[in-house]
Amino acid sequence: MVKFKRTLFATCLLGLAPMINGCAATVQTGEQQDLVDRSTLTVQELVNSTQSQDLVNSLRSARAVMICPRVFKAGFVIGGSGGPCVLMARAAGGSWSAPAFYTIGSGSFGAQIGIQDAEVMIMIMNDHALAAVMQNHFKLGGDASLAFATVGAGVGGATTTALHADIVSFARTRGLYAGISIEGSVLSPDTQSNVGYYGQPYSTSQIVVTMMANNAGANPLRQTLSRFGG
Repeated sequence: MVKFKRTLFATCLLGLAPMINGCAATVQTGEQQDLVDRSTLTVQELVNSTQSQDLVNSLRSARAVMICPRVFKAGFVIGGSGGPCVLMARAAGGSWSAPAFYTIGSGSFGAQIGIQDAEVMIMIMNDHALAAVMQNHFKLGGDASLAFATVGAGVGGATTTALHADIVSFARTRGLYAGISIEGSVLSPDTQSNVGYYGQPYSTSQIVVTMMANNAGANPLRQTLSRFGG
């Protein structure tokens, strides 16, 4: 009788395992889908901001784009910033890849106090810059072979430096800091989120270059980039 109960209990556990795993996958996918949806809103909001023409011109020429819906910065003498991002690359026909998940983070030390959050889009203008960004722990502005430039919200026209840069960042900020600089920030791939969203351990290159991954939940973001970025 005891043996029968144990067998029945084990059978029940085996039956519940797929349901439990399915729930866990749904939760994780839901978190990543929320980031993808917020990235869509970020593209729309930044395009409609005062810097829109510079951003649209850069997006139309970009090889890839990193979208960070909320980069949060806080500090009292010692500060830091960070947030989740998605990386997407342009296909030969002008469409966009599915998103690969990333994080951005940095630390700083100096006379500072305040809290701020920012929406950030990082335009990656050529294959050389994209290859560098896809390396683990890429530091913005840390590669001497790549020109990096920032165009802040409210700037009427892109500078000559920005027009010829390999990587150009656009940010719209809110909060007590006067502005936000992402130069020196580190971009790191979020492999766990890629697995959660696609169900397979695709590499960044497989997602954005060879475009092996697909999730219908990213279609609105891809369509938004195609509409504004050509």
